[in-house]
Amino acid sequence: MTKPAIPGPIRQRWRKLSPRTRTLLTLALWILAWQAVLAGLRLMDDPALSEKQVTLLDGETTTLAVLADGKPLVVNLWATWCPPCRREMPVLAAAQQRERGVSFVFANQGESRAAVVHYLTTSQLDLANVTLDRYSELGSVAGSGMLPATLFYDGSGRLIDTYLGELTAATLEKKLRKH
Repeated sequence: MTKPAIPGPIRQRWRKLSPRTRTLLTLALWILAWQAVLAGLRLMDDPALSEKQVTLLDGETTTLAVLADGKPLVVNLWATWCPPCRREMPVLAAAQQRERGVSFVFANQGESRAAVVHYLTTSQLDLANVTLDRYSELGSVAGSGMLPATLFYDGSGRLIDTYLGELTAATLEKKLRKH
């Protein structure tokens, strides 16, 4: 007799779940797998960084390549209404001050200039390179509409990694050292 693929305790817990819960968990796992596949495809077919237009808070339009200035680039996709985004902002702000060899861009997803300025002012966040992505176009690069999402580009402008969810200081440090 062959050994089962799923360990006994997990299999026993799975059987105790209601059919509806098992179906929902299976669906959630399939959705996560699909998101991972889409993110991988985006990594392989990413348009050049120089082509990605962004709008700064002052209304000026530029590209991510100009903001990167030849350095590795971290692009954080966020919104003021997103609690995990708000929790990770101080971590990213500290990294922006500390990591002089890396450029950071904070791309707000779908909100007005007034909402972003109000949030930054009341939160006392001093961030460089805050942009407005009115139609959440940069989110498609990550392969997800989930926020927060963080995109990591190398010095030549190639997307090399994405991180979906809230970044901790340790996770951000690990990603920066890895790339």
